[in-house]
Amino acid sequence: MPGSEAGGPDATATAGAGTAAGARAGAAVGVGEGAEPEGRPRAEAEPPRRRRDPFLDNVKFVLIALVVVGHSLVPTLAADSSRALYIFIYTFHMPLFVLISGYLSRNFWNSNAKTNKLVDTFLVPYVIVEVGYAALRTALGSKWSLTIIDPAWLNWYLLALLFWRLSTPVWKRMKYPVPVAIAIYLFAGFSQISGDFSMDRFFGLMPFFVIGLVMQPEHFEMLNRRWIKIVSVFTILGAAAVAILVAPHAKLGPFYYKNSYADLNLSWYMGLGLRTALLICALAMCLAVLALVPRGETWFSDLGTRTLYCYLLHGIPVLIAKEMGWLEFPWLFGPLGVLAIACSCFALAIILCLPETRTLFKWVLEPRLTWLYRRPSTKLSAGS
Repeated sequence: MPGSEAGGPDATATAGAGTAAGARAGAAVGVGEGAEPEGRPRAEAEPPRRRRDPFLDNVKFVLIALVVVGHSLVPTLAADSSRALYIFIYTFHMPLFVLISGYLSRNFWNSNAKTNKLVDTFLVPYVIVEVGYAALRTALGSKWSLTIIDPAWLNWYLLALLFWRLSTPVWKRMKYPVPVAIAIYLFAGFSQISGDFSMDRFFGLMPFFVIGLVMQPEHFEMLNRRWIKIVSVFTILGAAAVAILVAPHAKLGPFYYKNSYADLNLSWYMGLGLRTALLICALAMCLAVLALVPRGETWFSDLGTRTLYCYLLHGIPVLIAKEMGWLEFPWLFGPLGVLAIACSCFALAIILCLPETRTLFKWVLEPRLTWLYRRPSTKLSAGS
């Protein structure tokens, strides 16, 4: 699971207005750069360019750092401390990424530039990353294997988000999109859905995307109340305590949001109950994190504008560390080891979100494919 895996909101004077501007940014993958401005006739006195709202950028950096931590903990999951942190992270970090991606997709179909991003920010990086990881695995001693329809490791998120965004017009026309999405999510557990084209996670995380799609700026503002922040602290602490308690005997399958009830060896009613409980817990933690993340400018706000690079690139050092056995030293199997891995991963996330990293890799991860698209028609209508 990525952990995976594009664009942040513009800012205005208030957080609510800034979050609304974020929806217009049409960010790709919930973890990277914002969409380019839509083409339109220039007014005589064009208003000043809005600054980015730091709130969702702050959220995205926190989440992408957790993505790196989660992937790096895998070799040490035999330790209860590592397993507890892994369960805690995986309960909410990808659901919240998907929710934010849904929110930023609300007006995705309002411009040709944003539609072009489907290719620029999803398909092209997807193919590049697939080939790159196949080459890296081969260099590390594995047999060459490249299956474009079966996403490699963290690459599943690019395809899943592509299909979620393609489904956006359908959800926006529905009267009750959230109940429908939850029903699909629950009944998808009856089928053993293939991982081809990320269809298993497309259905498994669908409610979070649709919830983000229907959210409004005022919903984020509601989370900025003091009593909600207090409740959120206890929610996070309670979730951490539960993760510690269940870590020794909990199976990890449910936290990937993709396995069928049969794959989890559950009866249909136990499966429905588990998926319902996991959905409620994930939403509670998502709201708690949104309430507690700083609203204003922080030292990591700017880093949150380039999380696409961290998402697509962090797998290289993590995979190398796994294959070389650097994450399997005995002293890493304990609380101090977990702390060391987490600190190292946060440092790696900072490095991969730096502007220098974007400068170095932009040509391959964000290629400008203007030659691929038709130019808007400039013909004057007859009679003009």
